[in-house]
Amino acid sequence: SVPEMMDLSGEPDFIHSEYGTQDGTDLKQAYAKNCILARRLVEKGVRVVQLFNGSDPSGGNGITNWDSHSDILKTHAMQAEIMDQPTAALIRDLKRRGLLEHTLVVWCTEFGRMPFLQSNGTGRDHNPDTFTCMLAGAGVKQGFSYGESDEFGYKAAVNPVEVYDFNATILHLLGLDHERLSYYHNGLERRLTNVHGHVINEVLA
Repeated sequence: SVPEMMDLSGEPDFIHSEYGTQDGTDLKQAYAKNCILARRLVEKGVRVVQLFNGSDPSGGNGITNWDSHSDILKTHAMQAEIMDQPTAALIRDLKRRGLLEHTLVVWCTEFGRMPFLQSNGTGRDHNPDTFTCMLAGAGVKQGFSYGESDEFGYKAAVNPVEVYDFNATILHLLGLDHERLSYYHNGLERRLTNVHGHVINEVLA
């Protein structure tokens, strides 16, 4: 079943066009094909599917991932072009097929970028104090935004949320009580939400 699952040749032309598997750079086409594959895996009942965007660190003439400590305008514009069409097509396709109602789409990152340039004048350093994540699909309010940064985009200022709260909310949407879920690590039973994660009820439908 796996080789058949990986074969996208049977997908209709309008799907390839919608996702953009034949447009743009090789990196975009590869990501678009992975988005179609993700939808196919969800259709087959695979419970967790991970898509990774911006994973190529080589870049030839410059980096091709999101970690832009230089030439941020160029590199982020390039990554946005890779990600935009295929990701939108995936969410739209899941909804059209009735899969989004029972599928939680989590778009997340490990940090944002600083609101000011680094000393080189073209890049931005890591910012762990404010960044954006997105939830869509099963159990989440539609067209809803929660929290705000300060006017500089430097720190979370309104309804700040920690990663522990984000994880607690995801686990809740998956039907798991984050206070009871633990895993054994370094001789201790640990929780993904540490001892202070809370479900963000305001984002729930």
